[in-house]
Amino acid sequence: MKCRHCQAKLTLPMIDLSTAPASNAYLTDDELHAPEKYFPLRVLVCTDCWLVQTEDYASAGELFSADYAYFSSFSTTWLKHAEQYVKDMTKRFSLCKSSHIVEVAANDGYLLQYAQTMGIPCLGIEPTTSTAVAAREKGIEIIEEFFGVKLAQEIKGHGKQADLMTANNVLAHVPDINDFIKGFTLLLKQTGVATFEFPHLLRLVSEYQFDTIYHEHYSYLSLIAVKNIFENNGLKVFDVEELSTHGGSLRVYAQRKDSGKYEESQNVQIMLEREIEAGMINTSFYSRLQNKANKIKNDLIRFLIEAQEGGKKVVGYGAAAKGNTILNYAGIHSDLLPYVIDMNPAKQGKFLPGSRIPIFNESKLKSDKPDYVLILPWNLRDEITDQLKYIKEWGGEFVTVIPEMLIQ
Repeated sequence: MKCRHCQAKLTLPMIDLSTAPASNAYLTDDELHAPEKYFPLRVLVCTDCWLVQTEDYASAGELFSADYAYFSSFSTTWLKHAEQYVKDMTKRFSLCKSSHIVEVAANDGYLLQYAQTMGIPCLGIEPTTSTAVAAREKGIEIIEEFFGVKLAQEIKGHGKQADLMTANNVLAHVPDINDFIKGFTLLLKQTGVATFEFPHLLRLVSEYQFDTIYHEHYSYLSLIAVKNIFENNGLKVFDVEELSTHGGSLRVYAQRKDSGKYEESQNVQIMLEREIEAGMINTSFYSRLQNKANKIKNDLIRFLIEAQEGGKKVVGYGAAAKGNTILNYAGIHSDLLPYVIDMNPAKQGKFLPGSRIPIFNESKLKSDKPDYVLILPWNLRDEITDQLKYIKEWGGEFVTVIPEMLIQ
């Protein structure tokens, strides 16, 4: 396989998580009687440009289907994050009613609804029908296509270049990352700004967040790799911020290379130096993850077996993609984890891909009163433990396994 950015041959493995179905391919009752499609889940490192990437097996069309079940608005933490983002960008870049915001991967309108409330014209681009419909119900204009050069040219041709483009947690989901970034260069106004948020590879490796690896994430990103990709496709990074979201993310600010409106912040060099000092341009940095993933997997299996043998009941919370990664890697099924609770009605009544564990709403948790609740989206631990604090009334405890087993 060749690097999806620089075309160098990939020879350095980072982790092999065996095989799994697409992590958001939730099953209906009828689909339980049919076979599932599994793909190898291996991650390789380009030692030329340091882009970390999954080995190519699944197409975007197979992964992001019309009934894609991830809806951003079911996390109150993420909604607050989106609202604050709109306020901050409006202030920093003097956005107003004559400005234009374009969000790529607008999902269910979780972010653009706040731009709309402020009276700033906006456009969402979202290829999955289920979430696009939800966004339109909020009154947001949505183009239901994958973003790249072709679509950017079409939108630009209609006079809708952007003062601000935002792409939250989508850069990792793009199979053709060069075409994607060139699209931003085309669609931005001369003085426009693009921001990109993505989980930071430094945190993924150093904190053993291997469950954020799944087929929908084609790339795992450092500032080193992103800066290089942007510059080769017409954008220049001028600032970077660290965020607490998704277990530790970066927000990168970029402008067109022919703009020069914004001077480069010292944050950029500081972060690059941090990544280099951590060893991210050395092969040894990427060798530590496999053994730790194996230990976490074994600890989880051991906990579930011991709980069962001790007459304790463990259920899951959050039918998240990251949960599907670890459950499938560990080979866990409903014999050890009888069900998972999720707030999203689009997931309730369905079954997790691979493990085929059923998904219920919260009422089942309240009636069953389990001994342990295994929080699969550990990055939302604080939000979830506050929401479910009533389990303490019957002596219930919360469990997370990343970066290590924690029972509280």
